[in-house]
Amino acid sequence: MESNHALMGLAALAQETRLAIVRRLVRAGTGGERAGAIGEALRIPAPTLSFHLKELEHAGLVAQRRESRSLIYSLRFDAMRDLLVYLMEDCCAGNPQICNPNAKESSDEAASCSPACE
Repeated sequence: MESNHALMGLAALAQETRLAIVRRLVRAGTGGERAGAIGEALRIPAPTLSFHLKELEHAGLVAQRRESRSLIYSLRFDAMRDLLVYLMEDCCAGNPQICNPNAKESSDEAASCSPACE
């Protein structure tokens, strides 16, 4: 991942409403969720929700699809994983066992995406 893509993703996430939307879409899984349901659950008016979803789409973190008359939004897990790996690729000064005690060597890709780093 290039730094400009990382910056776009991080900038999109650096806003309370968008972060809440992403966290909700993480819980929704690969099936995603209807825009209306997201708005209702987070108490976001439709125009505001539309603006934030477009920002997340522009950053490449969210995908949209149409099902009948509904717009379904889902997290692009590949993009989120790439962003997390980018942030953690030099985890703990080359000692990934600090971030992930199960990692055996610094090239262990799982260590780059471990949420266990404190």
